[in-house]
Amino acid sequence: MNQEQIKEKLLELKSDVPDFTLILSGKKSKKVDGLYHPDSKEIIIHNKNHDDDNQLMYTAIHEFAHHVHFSQSPIPISTRAHTIAYWNIFHTLLYDAEELGIYKNIFVTNGEFLTLTRKIKQEFLTQNGKLMKEFGHYLLEARELCEKYKASFSDYLDRILKLPRGTARPLIKVHTLNVNPELGYENMKTIASIPDQQERIEAEKELLTGHSPDMVKTKFKSKQRENEPIELLEKEKKQIKTRIINLTAKLEMIEKRIESLSGHE
Repeated sequence: MNQEQIKEKLLELKSDVPDFTLILSGKKSKKVDGLYHPDSKEIIIHNKNHDDDNQLMYTAIHEFAHHVHFSQSPIPISTRAHTIAYWNIFHTLLYDAEELGIYKNIFVTNGEFLTLTRKIKQEFLTQNGKLMKEFGHYLLEARELCEKYKASFSDYLDRILKLPRGTARPLIKVHTLNVNPELGYENMKTIASIPDQQERIEAEKELLTGHSPDMVKTKFKSKQRENEPIELLEKEKKQIKTRIINLTAKLEMIEKRIESLSGHE
């Protein structure tokens, strides 16, 4: 594929973005497969790194996701912003690219990958999910026992089990909400953190049918905290002000220390 063909396919995935330039460098790079320059809106792909058009398309979608992210984010983001928001955009673009036949997912078409994936999911992810869910059952039993004897459950976690309280809470929650262990424990925690039962069911279905954790987190967690862009900016402004105050105080302390040491010379 040439530059124009790649760009055309990217715009099939998402057309409502500012114009951008896509360049095939004609080079091989040991550091990166591609780059995105937000100031010039340029996507550069080191096409000599790739063996076929499918690999080339994967890198193009990855860099295009940066362009979409920079174009649509309501708050300023860093040059290499691999945030949950970015991964949601990238995985959504990949998902759509597979649906349109623009990109072929080797993980679901290659027999070796399919066999290995089945083994990992059945023997490790699901088994770990079941074990952690059962762990939550016994932690709940311990909490009820503490209530029975008017003992501190936090103290039991801290001094007897040596288990962080923040670790115990989601374990109990995945048990009480009866989250599907096939998801694996990390995804079970994500599902358990969604307050609405119907949304938990929908989120679980999406994870089981191929959506990534970042896609699910973005979709369902955002419903819990639908911050307007102005609120996000105000939050960032407050954080920056706090950092400035702290750094100013630190600078004053260093200057006084320098002055004190200079007086002893």
